[in-house]
Amino acid sequence: MLYSKSIKARGFTLIEMIVVIVLVAIMATVVVSNIGAGNQSATLRSATREISSALRFARGHALTHSKETSFKFNLKDNSYQVTNKDKTYKISGDIEVTLDVAQSQVSEDEVGAIRFFPDGSSTGGRVTLEMGEHKRQLDVNWLTGQAEIDEN
Repeated sequence: MLYSKSIKARGFTLIEMIVVIVLVAIMATVVVSNIGAGNQSATLRSATREISSALRFARGHALTHSKETSFKFNLKDNSYQVTNKDKTYKISGDIEVTLDVAQSQVSEDEVGAIRFFPDGSSTGGRVTLEMGEHKRQLDVNWLTGQAEIDEN
């Protein structure tokens, strides 16, 4: 005796396939936006550390050579330079920089400076770096010349 069973083919409908594709697209968008935010944060953190290092170098140079040293930041092209160094260092143009320095340390061509003196003191100031929703501040104490990173 032969029995015949009807086998019904099972598969996905077109609507089910479209729903899955839409969900995958939404998840991919979320992942890509999170990666972009992570890159911004890393770029900003790197620039902050570089500038902090340059400020510490300038203070150390003033102390060890017993002569005034300046850290100058050019807001036009997002670059900085330390006295007695020929090289100009650039940071990403995507980073918005704000300088809060003594009025006497600002020149007409959008260059601001923080000067360090042989006794370790400085003119003081703040360098604020912003990129997207991320923000970092470097505070230079006028009395001690110490540079500290403040992450908001």
